[in-house]
Amino acid sequence: LIATQDTGPKFDRESFDGMLIRKFFVVPSFEIHGGVAGLFDLGPPACGLKANILAMWREHFVLQESMLEMDCTNLTPHAVLKTSGHVDRFTDLMVKDLENGQCFRADKLLEDTIDNLIDSNPTMDPSTRDAHLLVQRQADAYTPAEIDALLAKYECKSPEGNAFSPSFPFNLMFKTTIGPEGTAAAYLRPETAQGLFVNFKRLVEFNAGKLPFAAAQIGLGFRNEISPKGGLLRVREFCMAEIEHFTDPEDKSYPRFELVKDKVMTLFSSENQLSTGKTEVMTIGSAVASGLVDNETLGFFLARTQQFCERIGMDPSRVRFRQHLKTEMAHYACDCWDLEIKSSYGWTECAGHADRSAYDLTVHSKATKTDLVATKQLEKPVDVEIAKVKHNRKELGAVFKGDQRTVANAIDELAENWDDFEPWVTKLEAEGKNTIQGFEVTKSMFTYQRKTKKVQERKFTPSVIEPSFGIGRILYSLLEHSFDVRKDDEQRTFLKFKPAVAPVKCIVLPLQKDKCFVPLVEEIKGSLMSRNLATKVDASTASLGKRYSRADEIGIPFAITVDYDSVAGRTATLRDRDSMEQIRADIDVVVDLVEDICREKTTFEEARRKLGGMGENKSVEVENTGRGMFSRPAAKE
Repeated sequence: LIATQDTGPKFDRESFDGMLIRKFFVVPSFEIHGGVAGLFDLGPPACGLKANILAMWREHFVLQESMLEMDCTNLTPHAVLKTSGHVDRFTDLMVKDLENGQCFRADKLLEDTIDNLIDSNPTMDPSTRDAHLLVQRQADAYTPAEIDALLAKYECKSPEGNAFSPSFPFNLMFKTTIGPEGTAAAYLRPETAQGLFVNFKRLVEFNAGKLPFAAAQIGLGFRNEISPKGGLLRVREFCMAEIEHFTDPEDKSYPRFELVKDKVMTLFSSENQLSTGKTEVMTIGSAVASGLVDNETLGFFLARTQQFCERIGMDPSRVRFRQHLKTEMAHYACDCWDLEIKSSYGWTECAGHADRSAYDLTVHSKATKTDLVATKQLEKPVDVEIAKVKHNRKELGAVFKGDQRTVANAIDELAENWDDFEPWVTKLEAEGKNTIQGFEVTKSMFTYQRKTKKVQERKFTPSVIEPSFGIGRILYSLLEHSFDVRKDDEQRTFLKFKPAVAPVKCIVLPLQKDKCFVPLVEEIKGSLMSRNLATKVDASTASLGKRYSRADEIGIPFAITVDYDSVAGRTATLRDRDSMEQIRADIDVVVDLVEDICREKTTFEEARRKLGGMGENKSVEVENTGRGMFSRPAAKE
């Protein structure tokens, strides 16, 4: 077991935030007009970083798992979100300052108050501290009455010291209308998932009727957050990457689970959240086998998410998966786990993984009277009891008119399983009427006989397992995890992005301003760019060391320096950002090496081992002369 309240080196958020704005990673939206809370613009470096994260996400999940990708509209009609439950239940509890009307999210207010209480009492008794943390961990699961009592107990006040109103639910969706009449209510989608659910019938047809399969979508979501804060961690418009994996509810095994079963992960079970407050480290195979994680498919996606985080450069020691408490989960959910990443703001949910059972397809099917089902061939035909129905078409037509076929089909579908049909028809015979899909049916509208039928396939509504990623939160967490300072100079900050995810892969630096360097600089840049490797040139008059530092600060992993030896012998120096070590080689070798490292085929360290090394701030000179290699020191930065 590992304590969740671990300590680490103090993070200099002031320096970090200054760097983000100074280097134009992220800035407040509409800044010259005063800005709007919860809205941010990404500058060129962050756009490149986000694009690379999304490209790796698409390759890691969509391509490797053969998912079906869609791009659905942001505007969503009221009927869709009413059916999904968002209109009634997509809420957070809010309180208002009774003096000035300022709004606050109740659970975050409670969490912050407990943090302040613990921070201001360093000698607090451990058992008392644990009791406060237990309350904090359940903050977003309390009812309005419970959270009101706790806000009173902890004497929560507004920043101005004013009292709060009782908490009440606030719907987070942005409402609008479609069309000039203003009568068709709609919302900006709070998630991308609904577009995939309502297209299930076409998706399963496109997939030749085969299950399991997954659909994926990358797009914007919109939530009218009550009190956005924490920079990119809580915003009102954000990029999401969601997966809906449709599977047989009776078989949630995953064919590729064997590939990940030995992946070691940090798990924070619901039981431990309510008791020890400690996480456990175990393989995902053990977690599924013990029942801690409900099934292989859910476990597979948890492990793949861990692998994705590590691949883009997250610190594994600051990544964990927290299981939802029973009070957090919807009544239909089987099991839910959040990917939480630790930053200077604490542990933050960055992706959710939910086994949503068959809820979504079921509610949309009922609301639209559309069959959203799949079929599975049985190994051997089986006998099933059904009701063979004969409809009174004349009466159905007279009563239901254009809905006659809908009603008849609904009765026929129910009759396919005697166990489902019997209680419904028993009530109908006893009371003379019953409802089906919102239509009132009388017993004179049909007759039936109980029969045995041999069937070769089974129809079912698929279960959905949903991994949902908040790309903005992942991007921010990666920025924090990548932020570092030089050991010998704390003023020199740098971002240690992995080459594959870095927004700019390489910077080309002429030794000084001299026209003789221009052709080689342009040749190297062109060669890298032709391989889809983002490249910059810094031909300013600043010293080489200063230009290295500027490149380091925005996370460029490699620098190629062109000097007079380059002009004479077509060699160049390749510098690694993190180690500041250098290799000198033929220009073509250097360009190939940058590409291979960025494509994750090798590493700078492996290249140095193969070529020999001389330590930090030294270069290894390698020429493609056929006479072997020789080394010489390089100038220090």
